[in-house]
Amino acid sequence: MGNGVTDVRTQGGAALQTELDRETGARLLLSRTAFPGTIAAAYGAHFLLQTWSVPLSVTPYIAALLAAAVVTAMEFVIPYDRSWHPQWIDVKNDLLFMVTVQVLVPVGLSWFFSVTLIQYVPTLGLSVTRLWPRNLPLLVQFILMLVTIAFFRYWLHVAAHNTKTLWSLHAVHHSPKKLYWLNVGRFHPVEKSLQYLLDAFPFIVLGVSLDVIALYFIFFAVVGFYEHSNTNTRYGIFNYIVSSPELHRWHHSRLIKESNHNYGNTLIVWDLVFGSWRLPRDRRVGELGLINRNYPLGFFKQMTTPFVPGLDKKPPGTANAS
Repeated sequence: MGNGVTDVRTQGGAALQTELDRETGARLLLSRTAFPGTIAAAYGAHFLLQTWSVPLSVTPYIAALLAAAVVTAMEFVIPYDRSWHPQWIDVKNDLLFMVTVQVLVPVGLSWFFSVTLIQYVPTLGLSVTRLWPRNLPLLVQFILMLVTIAFFRYWLHVAAHNTKTLWSLHAVHHSPKKLYWLNVGRFHPVEKSLQYLLDAFPFIVLGVSLDVIALYFIFFAVVGFYEHSNTNTRYGIFNYIVSSPELHRWHHSRLIKESNHNYGNTLIVWDLVFGSWRLPRDRRVGELGLINRNYPLGFFKQMTTPFVPGLDKKPPGTANAS
């Protein structure tokens, strides 16, 4: 399944040297410290704002905005591919996805479940909120939440590449022909709803505290921004812990043998466990996106593209794609 490409050659050949490879000094140091530095800055801002009595419901969003600003700067200072810099039409569409799918959909679902299921459960005499080990240290709860969500999201992502119905939705996320941080939010709202049911929602039901959810949100945001970014960052050992841009750009390759790897959205450890981790070190990634190079990219058109059978592989009215 997946994007179905089997005969498109990766551009450039072996042992290609990136622009950053040829540089030394501050830019090389920046490539290796950008991710951990941004994580540290985001969490630092989060905790500092709390000391200033900023509400816990607000501080994670400020920390995420700070991270977004840093990643945007990194895309200009240490870009992976200058041809990937977005045009205004790209930014406009991805902003619509970010606001609608990544903000409004989760908020709407949270409200719906909070006034229905979560209030209905106690009437059945159930106390699921007691299942979460709230007595454990905050850091341990955060790691437990992170590893558990990563496990379920890993298998949802695998299913999205290997079943027709889910792939038709997930093709929206794979449709861009270039990566930059803002297209991290490009998901069809139906797929986003499925993701919500496997990550935030179960932990809200289990009674995970806002402190833990805030830590998860910041980590999720910073990793997501960077993994889709057009930055020539070097993760080193972190490539075996989190989903990095070095790993994730291969997941967006047109070649199915490359894109059906690195399914982790935050942690990459489950790819290591289940054998889907991939990081070619002798060449650059080739073309990104789908077989159908005319797959619509506009926000409103992509609300309906999953319901056109085979559109990711061929324009309507054409013969079967090879």
